[in-house]
Amino acid sequence: MSRPPSLMLADDKLEELIEQFNTLDADGNGFISVDEIGHALEVVGHKLPKYQIRDLIKEFDTNIKDGKIDIEEFKMMFAKLEDVRNLGRKFKKQVKESVGVKHIAGTNDASSEGTTHSVKANELSGFADWINKCLSGDPDCSPYLPLNPATGDLYQKTQDGIILCKMINWSVPETVDERAINKTKLDVYRKTENLLLAINSARAIGCSVVNIGAGDLLEGKPHLVLGLLWQIIRIGLLSDINIAHHPGLILLLEEGRIANFTSDISDSVAYFHLLSQIAPAEKEISTVGVHTRDLTQRAELMLQEADKIDCRTFVGPSEVVKGNYKLNLAFVANLFNSYPALEKPDDAEIEFVQETREERTYRNWMNSMGVSPFVNRLYNDLSSGLVIFQLYDIIQNGIVDWNKVHQKFPALRKVFLMIENCNYAVDLGKAIHLSLVGVGGKDIYDGNETLTLALVWQLMRAYTLSILKELTNSHEPVMDQDIIQWANQKLASAGKSSKVESFKDHSLADGRVFIDLIDSIVPNSIKYDLVRASDGDEDRLANAKYAISMGRKIGARIYALPEDIVEVKPKMILTVFACLMTRDMQKKGN
Repeated sequence: MSRPPSLMLADDKLEELIEQFNTLDADGNGFISVDEIGHALEVVGHKLPKYQIRDLIKEFDTNIKDGKIDIEEFKMMFAKLEDVRNLGRKFKKQVKESVGVKHIAGTNDASSEGTTHSVKANELSGFADWINKCLSGDPDCSPYLPLNPATGDLYQKTQDGIILCKMINWSVPETVDERAINKTKLDVYRKTENLLLAINSARAIGCSVVNIGAGDLLEGKPHLVLGLLWQIIRIGLLSDINIAHHPGLILLLEEGRIANFTSDISDSVAYFHLLSQIAPAEKEISTVGVHTRDLTQRAELMLQEADKIDCRTFVGPSEVVKGNYKLNLAFVANLFNSYPALEKPDDAEIEFVQETREERTYRNWMNSMGVSPFVNRLYNDLSSGLVIFQLYDIIQNGIVDWNKVHQKFPALRKVFLMIENCNYAVDLGKAIHLSLVGVGGKDIYDGNETLTLALVWQLMRAYTLSILKELTNSHEPVMDQDIIQWANQKLASAGKSSKVESFKDHSLADGRVFIDLIDSIVPNSIKYDLVRASDGDEDRLANAKYAISMGRKIGARIYALPEDIVEVKPKMILTVFACLMTRDMQKKGN
């Protein structure tokens, strides 16, 4: 019997598919659960994000959508993925290499053989120039600078992690304790420590590093290095562009003259007018160039005007004309940060609430998980429930029935559908035993601060403890007392005198317990001559900063801030201990 065209697969590949299917079909009933599909496809060469897996299941689960996949459906899934891959290969062979684009093959462990990643030379140039500008006065960076975009030395000069750590501190000051950075004797081990510190610190400020490891950066994989740098630069450029820092922004909310950083700015007209408005009078910005017919020449004239106010950064004429989103966003953000030029509104007419430290920590945690859309405003961006569902799926794969989730919201039914999503999100929380008494879907939709934070905190806690449960191979949930017991045993076995009674223990405020615990997990990692005597608030804060950075340096994914330790915030204290315990369990598993 002949095979359908889409199943014209080599016999050895069919055997591999059948073998993988039979391995997962433990009871031999001819089906595997949809929850196993992602793993099965990964084994045979296709690692996919969850949304693509869900789309494939919807398309090929033909047996009355029963949540099971048989071997023929599995073959069809694989065949479609192979067809798409082969089509992409043929297309790339027919198209000459794009101007300014370099294709890097096989540069991501998550990629299948033959996958390519586009690295744009203009982004390399823009990021390199910005790093040169930001770090020019840092003596630790002088051996690396200036970066030369023409040679691509950025990939080599970021391999030891120092530039990455410095750029994180430019983006969010004091995120990385300088004492934790290895600056001398940079062998592979010490470079890897710096890269772990950079990755976990980037995660803590809200960068998504789901598919980025220290090994990737040590090898200088271009698309991953640029991807991480873009996130760090973006966070730094946008961090102060808010109503709290610039109340005059409230006056712009109804003045939508441009809608994007691509087509709307490609003729440079908006940029000419913007520069003439924000520049100091003595700079004498000229708008004559706006009448130049050639768009590339017009863009160059505009950038010459930007150079008068020292803001010719990120973009060249071609990036303006072609509408490179990233680089134009960065260009405008730098213009704003340099010359906001906004009139302050009447204080009586404006009301805003500063983001709390707790809210920022949760927001950064969610963004580091790679949720979409990116969470900019905690309560607003959770109102549809979509981010919450993604977090549930990360905590317990397969728990979300995506057939019940509304992902599009027509204007006439938007509110109803969003509240329905939020009701389902609350139901899922109760199903995994979160304490949600008095919390309803409408509370999440409305952005009730107390109740929304209660849910988000429990999601963050559940995520942390779910990793611990998996590492300990326990069928029972990990309890607070289990973590405390582990910490005390670890400290005692290393001969440390420190001890913890509870997550509310005020003796934790000086940071010494965490410092000793880190040294117990990785012996001799702590330089005790850098630890303060804890005689005052300044010393305690310095110790807490050192503890958090050293925890990240040994590989712990710590999101808490030094102030959380000094103020003994029990929730965040729990996460620090749990993250360190997770690191210890991972070390034992290696």
